[in-house]
Amino acid sequence: MPVISRFYGIIIAMYFSDHNPPHFHAKYSGYEALFNFDGDILEGELPKRAVKFVKEWIQQHKIELEDNWNKAQQGEPLNYIRPLE
Repeated sequence: MPVISRFYGIIIAMYFSDHNPPHFHAKYSGYEALFNFDGDILEGELPKRAVKFVKEWIQQHKIELEDNWNKAQQGEPLNYIRPLE
C-alpha cells in the first residue's frame, strides 16, 4: 500500500490493482475511510475535522489522484502528492 501523501497526521494511501470505483484510503488516529475522488466516503469513517482536511486536499489534487489511480491499475510506481498546507 503505497503512501501518496501525509498531512496533519492523516496518511493517504492507494493500493495497486484495487477494485473500482477509483478511490484512496485515508487513515487517522485508528480510523480509516475510503474516499472517491469527489470527496464522498465510500466506506469507513474519520473524525469530522480529518474529513474536512481530506476533502480540501482532494479539491487541490483531483487530477493527480486520477493519474495515480491509473498508474496503480497498471502496477506502475505512484507519485507522491503534495500535502495540505
